Amino acid sequence: MSNTSNNLSDYDAIAKTIQQYIDGAKSGKGSEMKPAFHQDATIFGYIGKDLMAGHIQQLFDWNDQNGPATELQARIASIDIIDTISSVRLELDNWTGYRFTDLFTMLKVNGQWKIMNKVFHLHS
Repeated sequence: MSNTSNNLSDYDAIAKTIQQYIDGAKSGKGSEMKPAFHQDATIFGYIGKDLMAGHIQQLFDWNDQNGPATELQARIASIDIIDTISSVRLELDNWTGYRFTDLFTMLKVNGQWKIMNKVFHLHS
């Protein structure tokens, strides 16, 4: 964790936001992960040769269709904070058989950390 005039409460708040995302993945309900994201958030990454790009609703829809990932293992690999912005790297294993690396950019909006962008890599 980098620290430039922020404190552990920012780190904890960011981790809590990421946990909302993880919990939504485990339940298979996009509505449960949605509060972690800004309403205008975006997503980018490849599913095979197909580019997923655009509004974050695509993730919520995919998650609903994919179903619960009850065996999901998740680990926050890094959190870097600079005042009101942060980046997070999340490693996910066994999301219904898939392994992902997610990179999130976050912004502190009205005192709450929100995911603004998700870029992901699906491991083969």
